[in-house]
Amino acid sequence: MALTVTLTMLLIGVVALYYTFRYGIGMWGNNIPVGWAFDITNFVFWIGIGHAGTLISAILFLFRQRWRTSIARFAEAMTIFAVICAGLFPLIHLGRPWFAGYIFPVPNQHGLWVNFNSPLVWDVFAVSTYFTVSLMFWYIGLIPDLATLRDRAKSKIKKAIYSIFSLGWRFSNRHWQH
Repeated sequence: MALTVTLTMLLIGVVALYYTFRYGIGMWGNNIPVGWAFDITNFVFWIGIGHAGTLISAILFLFRQRWRTSIARFAEAMTIFAVICAGLFPLIHLGRPWFAGYIFPVPNQHGLWVNFNSPLVWDVFAVSTYFTVSLMFWYIGLIPDLATLRDRAKSKIKKAIYSIFSLGWRFSNRHWQH
């Protein structure tokens, strides 16, 4: 029953995205200023969820809680997925996501440059920066676990891969200090 409801909601979402991408965001009724409230609210909601995960993990880290690992890992993963969800909204804002390449400030074949006054450009910068920082925060917490996997790996390929990702972590007292 729950799977049926979930798949039905997914189908409705896919159809709604299809119509948005096919006919543009004007079908949302964006000809009035309040019309932008729907997608801006969702964007801010997902960024807020990401901030909550970062805050939970950072507080546990700063207070050096020994029991924090599982909760912090969940909070950091929640942050990453929330930022990914938020990152989809500037694309949906465009109405036609195949034009997303024009948001990035790089020279292109048409000689067009980004309109730095547009909030969409700053959304891209903010979300990509926040995603990068969140990914690094998550990865740094994984380094001791990757070193454990490296030490327990049976095959040479896995051992080599985990050695690269564990960044030389050796479980010495110097490595555990922060």
